[in-house]
Amino acid sequence: MTTDLNQRVKRRTFLLGAGAAALASSGIRPLRAEPGGARDLIDRISQSVIFSGRTAVDGMRARWFHPRGCAIPAKHRPLVLMTLQEISGSDIFGPVHVTDSDDLGETWTQPAPIPGMGRQQLGDGLEMGLCDTVPEYHAPTDTVLALAWNVYYKNKRLHSTEKDRWVVYNVRSRDGQWTPPKRLEWNDPRASRMYGSNCSQRLVLPDGDVLIPMTYAPIGQPYRSVTTVRASFDGKNLQIREVGNELINSAKRGLLEPSVGAFGGRYFMTIRAEDGRGYVSQSKDGLRWKPQVAWAWDDGEPLTMSTTQQHWLAHSDALYLVYTRRDPSNINVMRWRAPIYMAQVDPESLRLIRDTERIVVPMKGDGVNHPKDVARLGNFHPIAITPKESWVTVSETLHHHGWHGDTILARIDWARPNQMVTPTT
Repeated sequence: MTTDLNQRVKRRTFLLGAGAAALASSGIRPLRAEPGGARDLIDRISQSVIFSGRTAVDGMRARWFHPRGCAIPAKHRPLVLMTLQEISGSDIFGPVHVTDSDDLGETWTQPAPIPGMGRQQLGDGLEMGLCDTVPEYHAPTDTVLALAWNVYYKNKRLHSTEKDRWVVYNVRSRDGQWTPPKRLEWNDPRASRMYGSNCSQRLVLPDGDVLIPMTYAPIGQPYRSVTTVRASFDGKNLQIREVGNELINSAKRGLLEPSVGAFGGRYFMTIRAEDGRGYVSQSKDGLRWKPQVAWAWDDGEPLTMSTTQQHWLAHSDALYLVYTRRDPSNINVMRWRAPIYMAQVDPESLRLIRDTERIVVPMKGDGVNHPKDVARLGNFHPIAITPKESWVTVSETLHHHGWHGDTILARIDWARPNQMVTPTT
């Protein structure tokens, strides 16, 4: 798509720590590095508004959701491509769009629909759309591989079916052209009702294969399990080659929205659940996973979460988890989906180091007395951009205000270069 700067949207920036009086009510801790301390890897955290939804711009207020990006290598600095779609109700989404930035998030192109990623009419008022898209750059083929999954609507409402939800993928070439969406075939009886890699982080392996986390269930089973699959990808076709072992939690809908990361020669999976916890597992090869354990602080106290995703943010010197959790300040916010936190993971104990917790995106509003006015931040995505910085993108949803909200970029500036990211030249 076009990258004409005349058509770009300028972001608005503010630093956490600037305007201390205004931010004190959010409970934000000091964000500058503490030399020699546990926090000295993070220099600072800042935020910017990519698309405005709280206030009108040119007469329009955005209702974007699911902003997830990837960095495409380019001369001098990467091109950041981000998919997103409009929201008009709970899990009611419009066509998948794409925007990009070639100046490290300073400006963005106006979102444009991706061909083939809108709704299809299935008859009798039933429509099928796509959602939860995650793009990822695939270096061996110099393409962007986007994974989503299908969703059904009827009479302008989310429509549940007993089966037939699956992974959908499409590919963007270097010239910006997208292939038509395809179904990722997985003929496993354990996934006869559904299988998805929705909202999930995945990994490109050294040989070009893709390690994809899956949530799935057979017909007749109310809860989902999770695993990983190893798939080959040649720039056009994605094919499952190997399947990992099954992790199970039968509470309510089971285990959802798994994300995988790598650090220190091992693989890690973080998992959304519906029993008041989030879970983590580890693997030496990305396929054989140890039993999941609940996320806890380094003193053993478990984190209280409410059916909300977590994601990885890796630096060459440390592995971080990005998440939401219960706190006295957000006690009445739906599923405690604000603020967004990050904390360093102890890869040996699989616990979070409490002393390293930071607020990445603060809660706006009073989460105790006026929770309906607090924007929810439950669908976010971390991404490594350059050796000096990583991002977390998220769109606010204000349920009681027409689902309008700002699309936010939180920028994490590292005190030491992230050697996992190849610098541009």
